Amino acid sequence: MPTRDPPTRDQAKTMARRLRSALASRRIDLSHADSLELVAASFGLRDWNTAAGLLDGDRPDRIAFHRTSPILRIFDVAKAREFYCGFLGFAVTLEHRHEPGLPLYMAVERAGLELHLSEHHGDASPGSTAFVRMTGVRDFHAELFAKNDGYGRPGLERLPWGDQMEVHDPFGNRIRFCQAHG
Repeated sequence: MPTRDPPTRDQAKTMARRLRSALASRRIDLSHADSLELVAASFGLRDWNTAAGLLDGDRPDRIAFHRTSPILRIFDVAKAREFYCGFLGFAVTLEHRHEPGLPLYMAVERAGLELHLSEHHGDASPGSTAFVRMTGVRDFHAELFAKNDGYGRPGLERLPWGDQMEVHDPFGNRIRFCQAHG
């Protein structure tokens, strides 16, 4: 049986974010610290500090891109939550304000896709487009189409590069979900 390389610290952190997101979708609240501890335990390690020391498998002689999180500009937090969490089914994994009353920077995640949503003027331009490769685009399309929501009923196109569904958020941003033909 082939052995797998142990995950890097960043990969273990991603596992913790995904665990937290999956539990949040089931209305189970778990802190980020607790999710890190559970990931460490899943590797048979005593705690996250032990895991962080042992899982630092990043080698400086290798270039590796781990994850991309598009930043999309938002103008209304309530509308962003309604669209990204209510309509698309994402869960909030991060919220940050430098101090009360200042713009919000928020991350949402679903099934391994993390999007960053920002009220900050310089973070992104309204009307941006994010292209997301995925599997299960037909199921995702059926889920959104069945909601018969005010955000529209997205279409699904067969294009040379894959089956693609495009959604438009309340701020003019577009997300193109695409599954390669296979």
